[in-house]
Amino acid sequence: MAVDHLLLLPVGVLAGALTQRVTGVGFALVSAPLLVLAAGPFEGIVLANLLGLIVCAVVLARTWRDVEWRRGILLVIPALVVIPVGAYVARHVPGPPLLVLIGSLVLVALALVRFTSRLTALHGPGGAIAAGASSGFMNVTAGVGGPAMVLYATSTRWEHHRFVATFQFYSIIVNAASLTAKGGVGQLAPGVVAVAVAALAVGLVLGDLLARRVSRARAAKAVMVLAVAGAVSTVVKGLLAL
Repeated sequence: MAVDHLLLLPVGVLAGALTQRVTGVGFALVSAPLLVLAAGPFEGIVLANLLGLIVCAVVLARTWRDVEWRRGILLVIPALVVIPVGAYVARHVPGPPLLVLIGSLVLVALALVRFTSRLTALHGPGGAIAAGASSGFMNVTAGVGGPAMVLYATSTRWEHHRFVATFQFYSIIVNAASLTAKGGVGQLAPGVVAVAVAALAVGLVLGDLLARRVSRARAAKAVMVLAVAGAVSTVVKGLLAL
């Protein structure tokens, strides 16, 4: 891995971890594009899935009492159905087009987050199937399964603290399935994983300090800027390599 890419790796993880701790969401939106730029379109998303699983496990340890297990399982099932399709795409699409696809999916995810308060499209069993399937596909290919779930939660007026807890349960299963479908973490260099996990721990600790001093509104704006910049850079890198 080149020196600039080696520096970009912990920066991406740190930024994502800080975002997650300060705002409660957004780890993958910020970190995934930067991890892709640092480690490549396939390995970067594998790493994003691994780190996302760890973050969700940490949060779930504190929120599991609020999980709506039945609702979570109903969302997990369609996600598990489409994950093999997304994994096939991630494995067989060449690097440059995959970069364009990942960056574009992140931009779509950001648009969903930005305008989700105005959208109420996902209702009933059909809405749950659509949300789970789209989230699963976007998670395994681009590492960003959250926005589709946020749209579903908004559409169904899901109580926020119960949604957050259930989303951690959902994400642990979906990230684990995504990793399994793409061959696990054995393909990642141990040094890369060690640096990423260390950066994740530091980011969460620093986030504890920043959470007391930075407003959620300011943090949310920073999330959007970082995520858009990373996604656009990913698309541009892919287009230039075509």
